[in-house]
Amino acid sequence: MNFEIKNMKLKKEGKKRIEWAKDRMLVLGLIRERFKKEKPLKGINIAACLHITTETASLAITLKEGGAKLRLCASNPLSTQDDVSASLVSDYGIEVFAIRGEDKNTYYKHIKKTLEINPQITLDDGADLVSTIHKSWKGETKNQRLPWAGTEETTTGVIRLRALEREGKLLYPIIAVNDAYTKHLFDNRYGTGQSTLDGILRATNKLIAGTCFLVCGYGFCGRGIALRAKGLGANVIVAEPNPLRALEATMDGYRVLPVKEAVKFADIIVTATGDINVIRREHFLLMKDRAILANSGHFNVEIDIKSLEKLALKKREVKPLVTEYTLRTKEQRSKRTKPKRIYLLGEGRLVNLACAEGHPAEVMDMSFSNQALSCEYIVKNYRDLERKVYRVPQLIDEEVAQLKLKSLGVKTEKLTPQQKKYLKSWEEGT
Repeated sequence: MNFEIKNMKLKKEGKKRIEWAKDRMLVLGLIRERFKKEKPLKGINIAACLHITTETASLAITLKEGGAKLRLCASNPLSTQDDVSASLVSDYGIEVFAIRGEDKNTYYKHIKKTLEINPQITLDDGADLVSTIHKSWKGETKNQRLPWAGTEETTTGVIRLRALEREGKLLYPIIAVNDAYTKHLFDNRYGTGQSTLDGILRATNKLIAGTCFLVCGYGFCGRGIALRAKGLGANVIVAEPNPLRALEATMDGYRVLPVKEAVKFADIIVTATGDINVIRREHFLLMKDRAILANSGHFNVEIDIKSLEKLALKKREVKPLVTEYTLRTKEQRSKRTKPKRIYLLGEGRLVNLACAEGHPAEVMDMSFSNQALSCEYIVKNYRDLERKVYRVPQLIDEEVAQLKLKSLGVKTEKLTPQQKKYLKSWEEGT
């Protein structure tokens, strides 16, 4: 068995936490029981590049119970929970290549090790694994073949993969799990909203009530963050270039401003855009003393850390994963005022995973149920798939929703035959 983790002695704590998450992922539990009996993934090699958390462990165990051989690596250098990795290897026999805090070279080395099993299916979160395949692909050989298909978990990854498809360079089909309604309406909004605030609070222990809280981006992740910050008593400002989303934020009761204006007031600034250099040099110069910066987008490119480093007179770690940058502008020097301090959380990486534990198990239950059922779908249908990015099939999306409602004890209304007939007709009007 191949693996590379931090410390096998952490396995006991990891197993306890995995069991806690499994008990709260009821939909995935139902799928796991069926997979255990039917073995729909028997003989299938799966390479997975995901955040290694207790919730991901539950998915990995489900895929293995379904008959798959699985290798797992991290999709972010700071998101790995080392105790979970240890338990997956020791208690569940799953090969893991991930160490929390690993450098960039080690991160990509682990991705390549994961791909050595020659997978028929890939699972990705951010498209680093798929992009590695595309960058290294030189044609099929005896020891290397393309996967049948893959899945992508997150908005950022889907953006990258659609760019590949648009340029005619996508080498194999991908199912965009992120586009499932039972994923982005809940994981992105309620999961990201809660876990982002959790990360900020764990890192800083700051009172949110009364603060000026800037959310950059008003997609489903940004909406969730704004909603939770507002619920904790913050004065929320939204920065959003898309006019429809900006209008929605306005109608939702938020003040909408360009970043350059909003940073002057903000005590806490969170990025959730999937884009590069959202917060950059011109913004650092305008920020107030003691402003806190956090990122909730997938990659650490939304905050221009290189420019922040260049502007800083000095930097120091004041708390775990809280870096203080001391800046002094020309204006401050002329007025002989004190230098200002800016605090960066989690090295600009995903604050909910760098500084907290990520999304709650109950919301990841739906996302990872889509992943598991999409893997089963690929095995049955890969021959009919083209080199495109596909949505999760509607039947899978609806099945996950129905199972989740059942697990919550929620009963839904049933249409009468008359109502069904009316919805299919055109004759009746005023």
